Amino acid sequence: MKKIVYILSVFIAYHFSIMTSVAQPKREMRGAWIQCVNGQFQGMGKQRMQQTLTYQLDELQKDGVNLIIFQVRPECDALYESKIEPWSRFLTGKQGVAPNPYWDPLQWMIDECHKRGMELHAWINPYRAKTKGTTQLAANHIAVRKPMNCFAYDELFLLNPGIAENRDYICSVVKDIVSRYDVDGLHMDDYFYPYPVKGETIPDDELFMDHSNGIKDQGDWRRYNVNLFIEQVYKTVHETKPWVKVGISPFGIYRNRNNSYVGSNTNGTQNYDDLYADVLMWVNNGWLDYCVPQIYWEIGNRAADYDTLIKWWNQYASARPLIIGEDVERTAKAPDKSNPKVHQQAAKMALHRQMPNVQGTVLWYAKAAVDNIGNYGHNLRNAYWKYPALQPAMPFIDSKAPKKVSKLKPIWTEDGYILFWTAPRGENWNDKAVKYVVYRFRKGERQDFNNPANIFAITQQSFIKLPYVNGSQKWVYAVTALDRLQNESKAVKKKLSL
Repeated sequence: MKKIVYILSVFIAYHFSIMTSVAQPKREMRGAWIQCVNGQFQGMGKQRMQQTLTYQLDELQKDGVNLIIFQVRPECDALYESKIEPWSRFLTGKQGVAPNPYWDPLQWMIDECHKRGMELHAWINPYRAKTKGTTQLAANHIAVRKPMNCFAYDELFLLNPGIAENRDYICSVVKDIVSRYDVDGLHMDDYFYPYPVKGETIPDDELFMDHSNGIKDQGDWRRYNVNLFIEQVYKTVHETKPWVKVGISPFGIYRNRNNSYVGSNTNGTQNYDDLYADVLMWVNNGWLDYCVPQIYWEIGNRAADYDTLIKWWNQYASARPLIIGEDVERTAKAPDKSNPKVHQQAAKMALHRQMPNVQGTVLWYAKAAVDNIGNYGHNLRNAYWKYPALQPAMPFIDSKAPKKVSKLKPIWTEDGYILFWTAPRGENWNDKAVKYVVYRFRKGERQDFNNPANIFAITQQSFIKLPYVNGSQKWVYAVTALDRLQNESKAVKKKLSL
């Protein structure tokens, strides 16, 4: 019994020391991927799927998550109402069949996320036209309508990135989503050219010979095709709605050092050489607004050490906000190198805080955090993400803050003691207030607006209910305004007795 108590005390002390050693930043992207391609919603029906998603969103909100990346286009199909592509089989069980009773999962998720103060980024797989498990395509599917625009590889169908018409087609889908839905971001993952499979070759030799654009190396030509596409997507999104963020989550290794002096000390599949994705070019040219490398391995992995990779990305990919893609399950099962009795969450979060250019985390995958594998989710809500966080600043899109709120005053109502304010004037997307941050400080306390522990609430409403006790507690409440990119106005303060 004494041994058990001792082990538990070591465990608790270790976690507490790690979790409390570094202050939480005020701005941090705290995301989670919710995928459909694994079939978790397939044929579930409207009511049950909404119940499942509601539970996940509620738990993720408690964990401190402020961004959901929701998969809406897994194989040139749609989990939303589209006149371009068919309904997804990952929703209804059969591609091309609308949900019955009818509903629009993307619109519903936008409403539910915004209600909880979360951003919603629509996640698309750009080139994948058919997954391995799909046996039947709808009549209006792009691979049926234009089969010559696709190629087969490892039981997949893919739109050929070397065909300009395909780039235009995907961008038409992107424009349709961004123009019709109030999404906060457009997200793409790591599927451009296919992951290499032994014995398989990409059937694009003839296309390369006919449309090389003077490029002699086929690999360079493929990278050129992807670069054109990334730039085109970025321009499409920002020409449609300038405030919508473009994010990409590439594979976790850019290049291995044995192939490039710029590469990391790793030995695995490479973005640049194997997937023809020149991620550093996209970052440095400003063709995306945030980058989420999928560093899914554990600290100490022989081929792809997490410690090595997070330091590499921190050094080379800082021109845009750097967010780390984190494998929840793998982290929760890997023993800590210095203390094998605990897993690696604490050590990885410590690395996040130590990297000056890392501005957040996206969890792969949402359900793993919701299921609280290895107490991962509860560690987030009780320690690492205990306090609210604003999204990272993106001054390259817009840096001007909205004007201050006005007429800040408390009023007794039937619902209790309410603090009201008036929204600042703003006519355009870049000066209009869409959210408010409410801070509170004890009387005489230093008013530190950079400490997220002082944030009482982040709300879309122009009022907040006050926790009135007996009028003996003296507080200073302060309210700031946020625009679409969470630029923050100056504070307006009010002394209150609660």
